[in-house]
Amino acid sequence: MSQIVTDDNFNTVVLKSTIPVLVDFWAAWCGPCRQIAPIVDEVSREMEGRVLVCKCDVDVATEVPAKYMIRSIPTLLFFKNGELVHKIVGATNKQTIEEKLKSLITE
Repeated sequence: MSQIVTDDNFNTVVLKSTIPVLVDFWAAWCGPCRQIAPIVDEVSREMEGRVLVCKCDVDVATEVPAKYMIRSIPTLLFFKNGELVHKIVGATNKQTIEEKLKSLITE
C-alpha cells in the first residue's frame, strides 16, 4: 500500500528511507493522475519491501512540490539514499516505472 507523504513527514519517510522510494505527486482533480493511480498502487503491492511507494497530494502539501519544482502532475520522483535520481512527468506505463525501480534496487 502506498504511504501518504506531506510537508511534515517527507524528510523522515522519503529522504531517510533505506530502500529506493517512488513519490507520486498527484491531485484528486487530475485526470492523468487518476489514470496512473492503479498502476502505482499495483507496483506498490508487487514491490513491497524492496521499494517504498509514496503519494503526495499537491493540494495538501505545498512545500515539497515547490522544493522539487513540480510544475505539472502527475510527476513521479525516484529517490535512492535520500537523493533524487530520476523524474517522470506525465502519465506513463507500468513497465517504465518497474524498470526504473528495478534498476535502483540492483545499483
